[in-house]
Amino acid sequence: MKIKIINPNTTWSMTEKIGHSARQVAAAGTEIVAVSPSMGPASIESYYDEALSVPGILDEIRLGEADGVDGYVIACFGDPGLYAAREAARGPVIGIAEAAMHAASLIGTGFSVVTTLERTCGIAWHLAEIYGMSRFCRKVRACELCVLDLEKPGSDAYRIIVDECRRAMEEDKADSIVLGCAGMSDLCEAIGKELGITVIDGVTVAVKLVESLVQLGLRTSKRGDWATPPSKSYTGLLENFSRS
Repeated sequence: MKIKIINPNTTWSMTEKIGHSARQVAAAGTEIVAVSPSMGPASIESYYDEALSVPGILDEIRLGEADGVDGYVIACFGDPGLYAAREAARGPVIGIAEAAMHAASLIGTGFSVVTTLERTCGIAWHLAEIYGMSRFCRKVRACELCVLDLEKPGSDAYRIIVDECRRAMEEDKADSIVLGCAGMSDLCEAIGKELGITVIDGVTVAVKLVESLVQLGLRTSKRGDWATPPSKSYTGLLENFSRS
C-alpha cells in the first residue's frame, strides 16, 4: 500500500517531521510518501493561504494518481481542498482535522482543540460544525504561535502549547486534546505523558484511517458530489489543470 501525505505548505522541514510521525504508526508494508507541493505558501494561517494552497494540493493528487498511490492525507488542520481532492482521486482522501475530531469523539464526551493563531480558530470551529463535531468540541484555543515558530530550534513553542493544553483540561474539562496543526505532530506523545491526558494528532489518525479504508476496498464514491470533475480547459496559470 502506498499512502501520500501532502503537507500543503512548502516548508520542507515540517514535511519531513510529518512524514516521520506517519511512518511511526504505519503498518508493515505501507509506504509513506510525504511531500510539499511545488507551489504554495510557506505556512497556512488564513483563508487566503488556504485558497492559494489548493492548486498545489491538486497537482500532488494528479501526480499521485499517475504513480499508483492508494490513498492520501491532507496534512493541514484547515483540511484545505479536501472535497476537490476527493473528486480527483480514486482512493480515499482524509483531512487531519476531520480524522482527529472523529477520533476524539470516540474516546470521550468532549475535546478541546489547541492550535496556533487566534485568527485560525474560526476555521477549526467551521470544520467542527460541518463534520458534525461541534457538540463534542468544548473549545478551540490559540497559543498565538506562528506555524513556523514550531520549526525554530530552541523556541518556547513546546512549553506554550503544554500550558494551553493544561488550561483546556482545567477550564474546559476536556477529556482529550486535539492538536490543531500538523507541525505539532511530533509533540503529541510528550504532551500526553506530561499532562496525563490523551492527545490526538490528526496526521497519525488519518494514516490509520486511510490504511483501513484501502484494506477494506473502500474508495471515495464517484456518484454525486465527489464524482470525477467534468472535462474542461483552464487558462492562464491554471492551464496545466485542464482535463480532457
